[in-house]
Amino acid sequence: MTHPSGMQPAPRRTPLNAEERVRGEVNFSQLVAEHLMAKGRFRITADSPEMVDLWQTAARRAGEMLRRPVVSYANGRDIVITFTQQAPGLTTQA
Repeated sequence: MTHPSGMQPAPRRTPLNAEERVRGEVNFSQLVAEHLMAKGRFRITADSPEMVDLWQTAARRAGEMLRRPVVSYANGRDIVITFTQQAPGLTTQA
């Protein structure tokens, strides 16, 4: 079907099923961990609430794998994942 203005409709996204979600969390967390270790930050497009949630879950898993706290920032289009910065003078006590 042809649209009057010649524009094609935006493709619809199919939500991830449970298996795809679990595979994504595992694989993406490994990818995030590799990038954090190499560059200290990771940036990717995450333009839907589902993808933001998936990448934030992957970020938490990466932080657990690396045993370092991470933080993620999403702006509706991209998500940036990086290590958290500790405030000067704060120390961890065992």
